[in-house]
Amino acid sequence: MSTQQMDFFAPLASPLPPLPDGEVLSPSQWVTLMAIGDTIIPAIDISFSSPEKRLVAEDEYDEAIGKIQSIIPARNDMKELAHTFLAESASKTPGLKELLQRTFGDYVRPEARKGICTILSALDTRAGCLLLTGSTTSFHLQPAHVRQQILQGWSQSYLPLLRGAVKGLGAIFKATWTKTSPTLGQVLGFPRAPVHGKPGKGFEYSFIQFAPGPEPETIETDVLIVGSGCGAGICAKNLAEAGHRVLVVDKAYHFDPAHLPMSEADAGIHLFQNGGIEVSDDSSISVIAGSAWGGGGTVNWSASLQTQGFVRQEWADMGLPFFTSSEFQTSLDRVCHRMGVSADHIHHNKTNQVLLDGARKLGYNVKPVPQNTGGKSHYCGYCTLGCGAAEKQGPVVSWLPDAERAGALFIEGFTADKILFDDLNGTKVVRGLKGTWQSRDSNGSVSGSDKITRAVTIHAKRIIVSCGTLQSPLLLLRSGLTNPQIGRNLHLHPANIMGATFPTPTIPWEGAILTAVVDSFQDLDGHGHGPKLEATSMMPSWFLPLLPWNSGLDFKLRAAAHRNMTGFISLVRDRDTGRVYPDPLDGRCRIAYSPSALDRKHALAGLEALAKICYVAGATEILTTTVGVPSFVRGDAVPGEDDHGINDPRFVAWLAEVRRKGLPLPDATFASAHQMGTCRMGTSAKTSVVDPRGMVWGTEGLYVADASVFPSASGVNPMVTNMAISDWISRGVGKGMRGGARL
Repeated sequence: MSTQQMDFFAPLASPLPPLPDGEVLSPSQWVTLMAIGDTIIPAIDISFSSPEKRLVAEDEYDEAIGKIQSIIPARNDMKELAHTFLAESASKTPGLKELLQRTFGDYVRPEARKGICTILSALDTRAGCLLLTGSTTSFHLQPAHVRQQILQGWSQSYLPLLRGAVKGLGAIFKATWTKTSPTLGQVLGFPRAPVHGKPGKGFEYSFIQFAPGPEPETIETDVLIVGSGCGAGICAKNLAEAGHRVLVVDKAYHFDPAHLPMSEADAGIHLFQNGGIEVSDDSSISVIAGSAWGGGGTVNWSASLQTQGFVRQEWADMGLPFFTSSEFQTSLDRVCHRMGVSADHIHHNKTNQVLLDGARKLGYNVKPVPQNTGGKSHYCGYCTLGCGAAEKQGPVVSWLPDAERAGALFIEGFTADKILFDDLNGTKVVRGLKGTWQSRDSNGSVSGSDKITRAVTIHAKRIIVSCGTLQSPLLLLRSGLTNPQIGRNLHLHPANIMGATFPTPTIPWEGAILTAVVDSFQDLDGHGHGPKLEATSMMPSWFLPLLPWNSGLDFKLRAAAHRNMTGFISLVRDRDTGRVYPDPLDGRCRIAYSPSALDRKHALAGLEALAKICYVAGATEILTTTVGVPSFVRGDAVPGEDDHGINDPRFVAWLAEVRRKGLPLPDATFASAHQMGTCRMGTSAKTSVVDPRGMVWGTEGLYVADASVFPSASGVNPMVTNMAISDWISRGVGKGMRGGARL
């Protein structure tokens, strides 16, 4: 790799907002919850318990110490560190309980928290424990080895409730521990910030501020853009450069490159919706959505793929000929040119090289993924936590600075409450937006309590909603629009995970995250639905929580082996849809979506192909994230025996078991970082939310420009498609305004 390694730099701290007020859990519930945590992430130390009560036997413990020592980068205290790592428990990890308190208080839905509290309370009663554990002893009073047996029993229970409980609580504790552990990073040799590249200088934004006051503030503009992400940024640039007064508002706050990449614990709070993750109503899929200044473009992985021909044709066949026109291609090329999109400067890391090499050996179609890195090499695996080099040309680096240079104004910390309309002969004509602004604290941070809060009304001739697929429909609904299509037609790219371990360190967090894609399986049904095979982020707290929990020791050994791992996704262009809707209690986003049988079948085909890629690339162990599926461990080669490759009988038998098990819910783990379609474009209000120009049906002057307008799933990382559609919509808005007529 030609990229020069630079001096290590430590990003500035990004203090978190205050912890939630009130009692999140009762004292007894906290005791039970932390007992569960100390079972998922236990202290493994043979010196403090009698042999019959130990989690592991002495010889098993010694073997574990040896394995961990062999992985730790060279240092003088390797054995001591290995002992400390095994002895670390959830309850003794600094900051873990506070992160749990924030998670349960701010991000777990009230009804879900109520269900968890019911289980925690039951585990502290004789009757509840007898029902759930087979013993009348309170869960937290059981010795560690018994608690582990209980959770292992739950994971294999015929009751989905118990399997789901151990999977859900296990994921929470694995995630909070990997984000806060003081020893995991030392064991892995995982640095706080990337060691390749150097800090970059960001654009110095100016944000409108409001003085304290009891009355609502009122301001005016020509075009109001709600959101600052991939759709919003290009709309702001185009309309400001066309000479219109443009105002961009977003509930997020801007963090300049000196604060990036954030720590894994802080990034979830500052840069993502709902603390880092949304979960569907049935917990079948986790949804990751950016909620930063710059939207998903601040935290995505630079993948810049143009919309494929078969998808364009599908959309044109739905009555939208724009998508097969030269105009759409012009928009695609225009946005790629501005971001310096290219595959010419890619240096593949180990994970992507495995994908390339394995696919070549198997005859699969594989190609590099162009990157929006300004025509430069960008060897950084931390960009999902924000780009400290300011090289990734997302909205914060490209479109929004262009917009401000052309005269656009910005407000951060602004929550959009409701769009205002005038009634003109039965048509809703956009008038403005009501919202609430909250300043930074007196130190310029967001962690203090001395913030100014003001009600703000913004009058505008045009409003472009660019809040993203999860939030744009909710704003339309809060504004009194009643089209039943709003929030429906939710498309995701359900992704299932596969991991592989190699005999030598892969340092998987280094290097650009996603630089290769295998597309041989993208059309399994003859209608453009199937998986693409890609690399995934290998930040420890992103990957390790997805691995199944079998025991405390097993998970810690898996975590320690992360230094030698690669991770991949079988990412499916879904056929079947879900919806988003407001929670009836607090209005927050709810997601009704389950990966369908067909889409799970396609994901499974992708996993099988990934397993073969990992095998021919030399992986020593291959593992899925489905509960109950053992990993495949490669045997030592026998001199003189033929190399059967993927026809190795043991490997063939393991693949057969993977297929037999399938991807049942809730045992299989699905996640998606791509959301589309909830305000989809179409030719009728009966089947869509916006018309072919992007204007909301039944209104005048109100547009949507983000991935929510996609007629169906894009099948590729949606950033470029989103930008191209928004480029076209905003240029149309500008043309309409030049005539002087109020639509």
